[in-house]
Amino acid sequence: MDPRKVAELKGFVQLCESNPGILHLPEMSFFRSWLQSMGATLPPQEMKRESCQTGCPCGPSPSAASPPEPEPPVQSESEESEIEFDNDGVIEPDTVDAQDMGEFENTEITEEMMDQANEKKIEAINALGEGDLQKALDLFTEAIRLNPRLAILYAKRASVYIKMQKPNAAIRDCDRAISINPDSAQPYKWRGKAHRLLGHWEEAARDLATACKLDYDEDASAMLKEVQPKANKIVEHRRKYERKREEKEIKEKQERVKKAREEHVRAQREEEARQFGGGFFPGAGGFPGGAPAGMPGLGDLFKDPELLNAMKDPEVMAAFQDVAQNPANISKYQNNPKVMALITKLSSKFGASPQP
Repeated sequence: MDPRKVAELKGFVQLCESNPGILHLPEMSFFRSWLQSMGATLPPQEMKRESCQTGCPCGPSPSAASPPEPEPPVQSESEESEIEFDNDGVIEPDTVDAQDMGEFENTEITEEMMDQANEKKIEAINALGEGDLQKALDLFTEAIRLNPRLAILYAKRASVYIKMQKPNAAIRDCDRAISINPDSAQPYKWRGKAHRLLGHWEEAARDLATACKLDYDEDASAMLKEVQPKANKIVEHRRKYERKREEKEIKEKQERVKKAREEHVRAQREEEARQFGGGFFPGAGGFPGGAPAGMPGLGDLFKDPELLNAMKDPEVMAAFQDVAQNPANISKYQNNPKVMALITKLSSKFGASPQP
């Protein structure tokens, strides 16, 4: 026997084993009769729905599909709550209205205004030394109105806000001071302390480190040693979380690729089954033109684009079915070039010539 046809026959048997429903197709009646005459027991035909609208009879029933795999438990998008700190000294944020920042843009500052601002600053420092925080705050504000472009005034007022437990107000003053003079250590120091009061460990560590770099201060250095370990803990936790998130994304991507490949393989098998049962093969009379009965070249059929395009033509397929059921009917299509082209190509693949 031709080794190629034996291999094709083996492929057909494997196809039937994977999808026994093929044996119950109308086109396979001759094959069923032969199997039964040999004493074979055919698998029972699966009950199908009304039509192929809900699933092609050549493929597995939709109801027979395996149930979807349960979704993995959804992990929390944030694990920051797992970090525990000693929040001793952390206070509730102040919510008072923004303080007077002076007319920074439009004020024309004279020498007299600068002198008056300096006098107010000295008075404010004295009041601060006496413990009168409100008086010191008011005097620093008056000085800022007189000279709103002097960074040290905002930094000094920020120190008063820290003592009054108003860290957000202190941060606003420090932001202004830094915008005026980013090389001054004082606003970084007080802003770092404000962030420490709010429990903003990373921000506090960053500002206190900058203050010490610009102008070393023992007070700022001592507080930096307190907040730095907490800031490092947050940074390490974030890195750990990012690694977990990246690993989760990689795993999900791998699962999607795996499912896509499985779906592609399943679709290919169903398509082969549909093509096999869709009229590519004749009945008991063999191929048109008297070609010997047997398995066609499945691989060649499925790879021939001209043949596949022809089989998408309803007119050609109707004629082919007619000839497949009765090869003598080929005479009706002698003058139809599309039909004869298909029959001629099929016959040539099996070593026979189409005959009327």
